[in-house]
Amino acid sequence: MNSRSKIAVFGMVALSFAFSGNAAAQQMKEKTVMVGGAAMYPSKNIVENAMNSKDHKTLVAAVKAAGLVETLQSKGPFTVFAPTDAAFAKLPTGTVESLVKPENKAMLTKILTYHVLPGSYSSKQVWAAVKAGNGKAMMKTVQGEELTFWTKGKDLYVTDAKGNKAKVTIADVNQSNGVIHVIDTVLMP
Repeated sequence: MNSRSKIAVFGMVALSFAFSGNAAAQQMKEKTVMVGGAAMYPSKNIVENAMNSKDHKTLVAAVKAAGLVETLQSKGPFTVFAPTDAAFAKLPTGTVESLVKPENKAMLTKILTYHVLPGSYSSKQVWAAVKAGNGKAMMKTVQGEELTFWTKGKDLYVTDAKGNKAKVTIADVNQSNGVIHVIDTVLMP
């Protein structure tokens, strides 16, 4: 290899390190929230971030089984109320295993889309809606049914159609295509 080629190769290698370094530096500048032991980056989409959370393995597997990965990677925006693995563990034994079977895809999709609002709603916006609704706010999900939001002290809650109550344990996990609010109970339409 002649010296010009060596210089060109060295220059390309240096540029690639500079660009990857800039991307890493940009991610370091982002305001992240820790979820499941991993930083959630606002520049990543809902699926990219959820896949890094150790607390959302069941949710990610369910999203894959329902064929919703592409949808939740799209532009959105979406507001996702993301149940933790511990929330899924509170369901009756065998429920998750049954729901991820191909023959139950329609039911799984219905349950998962019931956890999603069209649009991006911060906890501040949900609180304001609850306040404007005299202690309660109803919001329509992507699935088509409504969730009821309410507050107790400094905590935000959501109640599903069956009366199950979920507490928002981590709010305002911003994504490139919306926002995630982590919840402690699976919601059922």
